[in-house]
Amino acid sequence: VNINFMGFHKILKKHDKYLPTNPCKSFYVARLHSQAWVQGDYSDIVVRLSALYSSLRQDQVVQEQVEASQSFLRSTSKYWIKTEDVSRVKYAVLKHLPVFLQKTSTGESDSQLTNSVYFDNDQLELYHSRLDKSPGAIALRLRWYGAGEPKLVFVERKSHRDKWTGEVSVKERFMIDESEVQQIMNGTYPVEKKKKEMMNTMGSTQSEADEWELLVRQCTQVISSKQLVPTMRTQYMRTAFQIPFDATVRISLDTNLCMISERGYDLKNNTVWHRDSEKALAYNEITRFPHAILEIKLELSGENMTPPKWVTDLQNSGMLYEVHKFSKFIHGCSVMMPEDVQSVPYWVDDVSVRDSIIASGGGRILVRSEADMSESERRMNKHSGVGPGANEVYDHLLPFGDIYHDKTSTAVGRTAQSAAVMQGKVDTSNGAIKGDYNSGVSFYNGGMDDEEMLGGVESGSGDDTCIGWLFPFCSSNNVYYQSVVAPTSVQKIEPKLFFANERTYLHWLHAGTTLYTIAAGILTFADKKNANWAHVYAMALLPISLAICLYALHVFLWRADRIKTRVPGRWDDPRGPIILGSALVAVLVVNFVAKLFEIARYNKSQWEEF
Repeated sequence: VNINFMGFHKILKKHDKYLPTNPCKSFYVARLHSQAWVQGDYSDIVVRLSALYSSLRQDQVVQEQVEASQSFLRSTSKYWIKTEDVSRVKYAVLKHLPVFLQKTSTGESDSQLTNSVYFDNDQLELYHSRLDKSPGAIALRLRWYGAGEPKLVFVERKSHRDKWTGEVSVKERFMIDESEVQQIMNGTYPVEKKKKEMMNTMGSTQSEADEWELLVRQCTQVISSKQLVPTMRTQYMRTAFQIPFDATVRISLDTNLCMISERGYDLKNNTVWHRDSEKALAYNEITRFPHAILEIKLELSGENMTPPKWVTDLQNSGMLYEVHKFSKFIHGCSVMMPEDVQSVPYWVDDVSVRDSIIASGGGRILVRSEADMSESERRMNKHSGVGPGANEVYDHLLPFGDIYHDKTSTAVGRTAQSAAVMQGKVDTSNGAIKGDYNSGVSFYNGGMDDEEMLGGVESGSGDDTCIGWLFPFCSSNNVYYQSVVAPTSVQKIEPKLFFANERTYLHWLHAGTTLYTIAAGILTFADKKNANWAHVYAMALLPISLAICLYALHVFLWRADRIKTRVPGRWDDPRGPIILGSALVAVLVVNFVAKLFEIARYNKSQWEEF
């Protein structure tokens, strides 16, 4: 296409050279540049394909359900997608979900420009609470859709809830006119008047009006009490996939993502709440994110709590790089305001976003490369690869590695193979071969696809050594193969898991000390007549009690390390308890049999005397 375009361009140039009185190059070049295939805009193709697949599936609009008594399993996951894979991901999704069409001046489009202005104060209180995942942490933003100046604005509040507490994070919003934004920011919004209008003209019920009033008052109150002002703005083209009123599977794809600082201009008593789009931005006032963001929201109910197969296939396609708890707001604040943040998210150390951060003047939040260090600093540096707010033990969370382990050209997203490893099923003898830990390269048997490799993994044909039988941390079933596991394939943990590990350790320790106490008591209070056998029995129990205590300590430390690093694989030991329990049972059985023989001999002697 580019060759043909340049050829046509040169032909027109020659034409104007020899016929200067009738130039046509400017006219035709302008027409060419306005074509979608020249601009790289394939929205019309996506819209037509979506309509075709929707007709073939015979999609129907689901009736809106307002029942709150249903039990749902809600989950949200976010992924980075390389720009070259965006079209393939769109096609993979639209085969199963219709595109939510957007009305534009030129017709229907598959995407829509979305702007969101986030609020925070001088201390970035909301930023740090969201980054720390504090219970009840909120994010407050003003959102509008479409190009040009906003007319209708949505005031949105996102509240974080820890899933392990049984609660779910919620997003609430209400709509206002652009002219009313100043009233919201100043706390002069006429809540009572608007509430009456809702009930009289819009037909809202009393409960709906009360909920709306509570939300509005809480938003205005938090703006006033925390002294919130516009802080950061996100702008992107959003493509949404969803069957109307069916929340089972919802997917959104954000492309051309950029974050803009909303500081450094006069708010004029809150009459101005976003930057003038006509004015140019300085290099440190905008950062352009190099990847697209895919978000998959599942809301499963009823007997089937498993996601659809096509969703799992998409997640295992190798095109999706999961980034746990990624946030545009957090990324934008950390990059645009490096002097004000006290901590930064872990993903800023990813090598693929490093250039965009440096170009925006946020290099101080990054770990320094060896090229930027002096000779003395190189000698003192421990090659930790740790930047502010990031930790070396979580380097497997970075999709493309850090500056010391650059995997940009070799990294792959999650596959069926890595999903099997997440379940503790790995067999390097069939399809996957252990590779270099630092390279992150996936070595696959060229003649096998994901399904065949997954079948081989699930067969469990891998052998284990004797050491692996005795000690769980040496078992091949617990090996973390960096070459097979996707970089962001990590176990989801809950805070109570740390305490559960401690309780398990204490229970094992209690069992070991109890057994030791029994053995010591037998040695001390054994009858002199049967002292020899009692001593043998007690000395058999003492090593077992000591082994239980040592085993409990080893497993506690091993499991604590795996919980801390969230390494995929099994976190339990199915063999140790069996081995220790079998040894204890064997000693008890031997003692039981010995006592039976002793009783038999005693009865025999008594019978002979009688």
